[in-house]
Amino acid sequence: MAALLDSLAALAAEVADSRWPRVREWREAALAQAVRVGLPHNRLERWRHAPLRPLAAKHFGAETAAAGIEAAALPPAPRLVLVNGRYSAQHSDVSALPGLQVRSLAEALQGEDERAVAVLGRTFPDIDAPFAALNTALAEDGLLIEAPADAVFDTPLHLVLLQTPDARGAQTLRHKIECRDNSRLQVIEHHLGAGQALDNQLWHVHLKPGSRLAHVRLQDLGPAHTGIQRCDAVVAGDAEYIRLDVDAGGHYLRHELNIALQGRGARARAGGVLWGEGNGNLDTRLEIRHQAPDTACELPWRGLADGKARVSFYGGITIDAGADGSDAALSNKNLLLGPQAQVNTQPALEIYADEVKAAHGATVGQLDAAALFYLRSRGVPEREAVAMLTRAFYAEALAVLDADLRENVRPYLPARLRAEEA
Repeated sequence: MAALLDSLAALAAEVADSRWPRVREWREAALAQAVRVGLPHNRLERWRHAPLRPLAAKHFGAETAAAGIEAAALPPAPRLVLVNGRYSAQHSDVSALPGLQVRSLAEALQGEDERAVAVLGRTFPDIDAPFAALNTALAEDGLLIEAPADAVFDTPLHLVLLQTPDARGAQTLRHKIECRDNSRLQVIEHHLGAGQALDNQLWHVHLKPGSRLAHVRLQDLGPAHTGIQRCDAVVAGDAEYIRLDVDAGGHYLRHELNIALQGRGARARAGGVLWGEGNGNLDTRLEIRHQAPDTACELPWRGLADGKARVSFYGGITIDAGADGSDAALSNKNLLLGPQAQVNTQPALEIYADEVKAAHGATVGQLDAAALFYLRSRGVPEREAVAMLTRAFYAEALAVLDADLRENVRPYLPARLRAEEA
């Protein structure tokens, strides 16, 4: 086996035992699947832009415990905090959100609630192995969040996933967010730190009928970080999933976002900003499936590549038979900010229903020279003019958020975007 898979398979023997025999069975089956399938390779279409050879040669051991963390450096409460892949109760505080149900996966695995540990019971097809399967085999912690039916939480909940500078090991997390009928919740994920760890995270998001979840993910990790992150969201009838992903930095970050619109009237607004710098590689795969009538999605994604960075984006929309009246729109625009930067973009659209509205498009270009000249001729300094045009370029992606939440998020944008906002 490759060094990466070898080292991760060895870690499975060190995973803490659960009181639930089913969990042990799930882990053993998942590990066997990962070893049988092996690591992906660049001949696979869905992995052709990934730096798989250098990744396969890496070795990751168990993560060590983190040193002290200054609470003042964290976003304010209400918040849930994980440090180097472990839940930190001392830094977490959700008292401002009474009624919100939260717990760690580690707690659930040793508790009495079998329903909570079922988050590990999902099986994955071979095409998703080995990373999804390894997540099942290795995940010992994560966040389990539930908004009760009819509950409305107006204050955003911050989820802080922090890597300390000495982080070098494998961090494997499994999370679940569930919004019960007609509930309202806002969540802001912060992925922060400058470690050299490998993080493998899998999120399950379930929106019940009539619910609404605004889910922001901000990734601002150091240039040595390697991440494999995936989110599978299921949206029921008349529910709305609002999603913003902002990725900046990192050595290699693979992010998969899969949204299934399963009930009549289900809606998704999912935008993203991918900003690659240095030798970074951002590899994003977005797949939306319309499975019911009168569903809708709006997908504005923006990519920016500087230095020797590579930004890759796949955006797929499938409208199933019977999903009549669906409305889907995908826009992926990209800027090359340096002569050695690369952008790969692939929009895809499959329609098997009648009377639908669907559009998709992708562009790769540079900053508008005429607009830049106009601003310079009006006395705007070149650096400020470039920043103004850059902000305007990615603003449409941020606009998927309501104005109040957007302003709440701005102070926490990755450092590269904050520099443009200044």
